[in-house]
Amino acid sequence: MLFNSLGFLYGFLPIAYLVFWRLSGKTSRYVWLAISGYVFYSFWDYRFCALMLFSTGVSYLAGLGLLRWQDPARRRLCVVVPIVTDLALLGFFKYANFVVANINGVSSWSGGRAALPVLDIVLPIGISFYTFHTITYMIDAYRRDITPTTNFFKFAAYVSLFSQLVAGPIVRFRQIQEDFENIDRADRTAGWDKGWSFFVIGMLEKVLIADTIAAVIDPALARYAQLSTVGAWLCVVGFAYQVYFDFAGYSDMAVGLGYMFGLRLPQNFNSPYKATDIADMWRRWHISLSSFFRDYVYIPLGGSRGSGLLTARNLMITMVLVGLWHGASWTYVVFGAYQGLLLILNRMIRGVWGRLPLWTRRLGTFGLWVIGCAIFRASGVGMAGTLLGKMFTWHPGATIVGEGTLLAMLVLSAALTHWTLNTFELRHRWSPAWVTGFAVAFGFCLIALYGSRPAPYIYFQF
Repeated sequence: MLFNSLGFLYGFLPIAYLVFWRLSGKTSRYVWLAISGYVFYSFWDYRFCALMLFSTGVSYLAGLGLLRWQDPARRRLCVVVPIVTDLALLGFFKYANFVVANINGVSSWSGGRAALPVLDIVLPIGISFYTFHTITYMIDAYRRDITPTTNFFKFAAYVSLFSQLVAGPIVRFRQIQEDFENIDRADRTAGWDKGWSFFVIGMLEKVLIADTIAAVIDPALARYAQLSTVGAWLCVVGFAYQVYFDFAGYSDMAVGLGYMFGLRLPQNFNSPYKATDIADMWRRWHISLSSFFRDYVYIPLGGSRGSGLLTARNLMITMVLVGLWHGASWTYVVFGAYQGLLLILNRMIRGVWGRLPLWTRRLGTFGLWVIGCAIFRASGVGMAGTLLGKMFTWHPGATIVGEGTLLAMLVLSAALTHWTLNTFELRHRWSPAWVTGFAVAFGFCLIALYGSRPAPYIYFQF
């Protein structure tokens, strides 16, 4: 089920909302949120609800163990076993066939005849996100940054919270613990205006901007070998804006849904296209993911505490893992390595770079990001090479159908992302003009949804 679907808007959300606010006790609300999350998840494939429940149960028991035992050996066991279990499940479903395909490729290249069988594996949607939720919970509990909960339904509601279940943001337990603890005293009207404001803005970003751009560039990129240099740049820049409005739109809708249920979810995007260098970009882009890898991978590796060479190593390892997190494909590995290289170079020239005019730094950072988007969007290394080749050497080619629409959307996207306030910077105070404008815009979204099938969010595949 998608947030931008009529079934969600007219069926699931009203029922989940009305029942939640009819309940009054903590546990009853935890139970209802957990049930809502599993029902929401089951619309993709009910069989994988058992997998999420298993991961939830293992992490919950590990938390109880960390509460009970204080000796270092048992505490380490309580965190290592469930994390290894979670990562093994994630690795099997997401990367098993990638590993098999590469082993078979190396074997064939070296003259071997035996081939490992490719497994018929369906990737459970959102497994990367809820796995990272449980991992942060266990590590933070081990570090004594949080006190593990003894209420299973509270923990199950946290893991399966439908507003952020399948595409984030990656909410740490400590970020939402206070709201969960006070959930029986939540004020229904306190977050109503802000919740609907965030939700509608996210819907506009997804349906009217991201999906409109996708309708033009997806057919063009399907025949990428025929694109001209101008067409390649238009498509890749278009994708840079599409992926932003698609994912930022989802995140805004998730935050809005959280407010509707008395829960404050963290900001996931902070005007990333206003970034002045690539490190600043990653502090603004998919904040919950970049901060996860910073706190649980980069810093434990040593961060920037060692020599310049060790810092470069830590950056490269971290960013390659960030790339690989996005999917089992060499393009994502190359994307991560490219970002790691940019971060290393940024540390080397940041003195000189910082003295450049602000507009130069922003434009340069966005340009480097767009190059990465060509790699990220490609279906394979070959496509990435072709796109980059067309972008940096002159090629005549076919025009893009709907080029005028694309240009108009790029101008609009540039205005919204480079110069205006983001959703968290807006004042969400409803007035007659604000409500009227939102109602009209939301009406256009509904018309678009009635006219076609809702488009999945890009990050659902991760």
